[in-house]
Amino acid sequence: MSYRFWYRVGRATINSYAQLMFQTDVAWKAQLPNGPKIVAPNHPSTIDPALLTLLLPEHTSILIHETLFKVRVLGEYLDRAGHVPVMTGNGRAAFDQAIDLIRAGRPVAIFPEGAISPLNGGFHRPHTGVARLALATGAPVVPVGIGLRRDLLRLVETQVDGEPEVGTWYLRGPYAMTVGKPIRLTGDIEDRAHVRSATDRIMQNIAQLARESEQRVQGMALQPGIAGRLARRSVRPISARPWRYRF
Repeated sequence: MSYRFWYRVGRATINSYAQLMFQTDVAWKAQLPNGPKIVAPNHPSTIDPALLTLLLPEHTSILIHETLFKVRVLGEYLDRAGHVPVMTGNGRAAFDQAIDLIRAGRPVAIFPEGAISPLNGGFHRPHTGVARLALATGAPVVPVGIGLRRDLLRLVETQVDGEPEVGTWYLRGPYAMTVGKPIRLTGDIEDRAHVRSATDRIMQNIAQLARESEQRVQGMALQPGIAGRLARRSVRPISARPWRYRF
């Protein structure tokens, strides 16, 4: 079976879960450009890659940390659905694969922060991969700002390949995305100052869009039904001891 089949199966499953457990809200500043593109969101929770697949109509390969590829069943699905593992210490391999995908006409998605955003708000300093990828391929960057309710975040401690991992999960509640205007970059990919400046400009766009999403989330009432009943239960603060689960 092709990666398109597995991608559609995964997206249909995620869509069913999202309709049950989330109040999603998407705002568009501009239409998505046709053809290959680089989607660049902030990263407040572990579930962001899954919900991001609902945003674009095309098959979108997401660059995801290798840890999730080591999780039984999930890892096999990510591989079969055409997502890209980012290996610790070998980010170049994922970068090169992303270039190949874009040149083949496929959209890709990269989280510029490279990790879950700080739990107390704000953003990590972005890596330069998005800007370098845009300069190398000419593909436009589509900034996306994600907003959610931080009081509903839960830390889940897991064991993956015998190593402890902590995921920042958001399993229900309001979830907003704001899609910004495409950014097209020109210039020399070897000019480090230019690449850093472009990277910071992209992240500034993402941060502004994320703030807009957060503002909309604050005005969203929790929906009735299963998601609403669960969300009204007492929620463990994100500073508390994580849940534990073994894979």
